[in-house]
Amino acid sequence: MKQSLKNSQSMPSRPWLQRLHIKGWASFLIFLLLFKGSAQICDIQLSTFFQNLGQFFELIKKMLHPQWSYLAVVVAPISETIKMAIVGTTIGTLVAVPFCLLAARNIAINRFISSIVRFFLNIVRTIPDLMLAALFVAIVGIGSFAGVLTLAVFSFGMISKLFYEAVETIDPGPLEALQAAGANKIQMIVFAVLPQIFNNFISYFLYTLEINVRSSTVLGYLGAGGIGVYLQRSLDSFNYSQTAIIILAILVVVLIIDGLSNYLREKLL
Repeated sequence: MKQSLKNSQSMPSRPWLQRLHIKGWASFLIFLLLFKGSAQICDIQLSTFFQNLGQFFELIKKMLHPQWSYLAVVVAPISETIKMAIVGTTIGTLVAVPFCLLAARNIAINRFISSIVRFFLNIVRTIPDLMLAALFVAIVGIGSFAGVLTLAVFSFGMISKLFYEAVETIDPGPLEALQAAGANKIQMIVFAVLPQIFNNFISYFLYTLEINVRSSTVLGYLGAGGIGVYLQRSLDSFNYSQTAIIILAILVVVLIIDGLSNYLREKLL
């Protein structure tokens, strides 16, 4: 009796693969091989980076004397950048809402429609924002309108995915109750879906707005308006004192928007 109790309490024997952690070591080895192969294909040479690191500090030294009088010139384009981000994000969000409902498999009429919508959204997300900016600049010309259209399409692709994934995680109980009561699809969405994911929608909107404020500064390089145009001019003319002012202005705006966005998300969630 004691012997059988002792045997039942002993640790079960593990296979030799687990004892030697073969799977863990094999995964680590495969990762190292992939990392090394990728570095060779991309021609990664850390020695070159450290050899030219002095140029970075030389550039920083040139930017340590900002041209503060240029700050008055920067206010208008930085304001335009913020407006571009707000308008583009809002348009993309409004268009994304119906698409996310069609893509969510617990809301869509059938899986075929949701699959088609998801495939379309995947195509939209694969298009780089710089390519979109170049395309819209060619269509509508240089200016903030091209930047707004670029940010709207980018926001649409990103928010649609976040939205339909949030919709698929809702509690099905309210949906089933409304369906049993004879409610139609619109009533189910308004009274059972939106109340559950409204806070997530606001959080995703604010997160995308943060990204778009940063992205809009880069879009200016292609003529899509905003502060990026002035940043390109200062760098092309090697006027690093003006570049320093532009970078400081962008930094302050991004920090303010990030702080405000984080505050609002904490209040909502």
